[in-house]
Amino acid sequence: MLFTKKNLGPAKYFLGLEIARAPEGLAITQSKYIKDILTDLGLHEAKSTNTPLPTGIKFTTHSDQVLHRPAVYRRLVCRLLYLSFTRLDISHATQQRSQFLQTSCKQYWDAVVHLAKYLKGTTQKRLLFPSNRELNLQTCCGADWASCPDSRRSLIGYYIFLGPALIS
Repeated sequence: MLFTKKNLGPAKYFLGLEIARAPEGLAITQSKYIKDILTDLGLHEAKSTNTPLPTGIKFTTHSDQVLHRPAVYRRLVCRLLYLSFTRLDISHATQQRSQFLQTSCKQYWDAVVHLAKYLKGTTQKRLLFPSNRELNLQTCCGADWASCPDSRRSLIGYYIFLGPALIS
């Protein structure tokens, strides 16, 4: 078989990821992807919020008002899961919403809209992979003991930095 190839140079935009190279390192963001989500929801003129989750909210499997179009909710949550690739600040909130894809209700929809409003105010957040050669390994872990009201399971979170770059 014969294949042709073409060098397009360094990547700048790939699968919704915006890649910028600079002397200080490599920056990855998804600001256009966020703007597309906000436009699809009709929230491009909405006021932003300061937190990804409304305060004091607990999600349970017992739903109140069932959504008439649950496919829209599921698609939005899937888009947010993809967005959490570069936006680690929304990974917990998105994970909380993805647990209830089969039983979507108005409370879950309102929480997803709240998250979208949070994203509106933080479109310029990015992952930065610095070009310096510092290789200190830092880790941190936290847990919320038995916080799930349905299963009484704990929520655990962690991060791992290699130098100043978040790797997991």
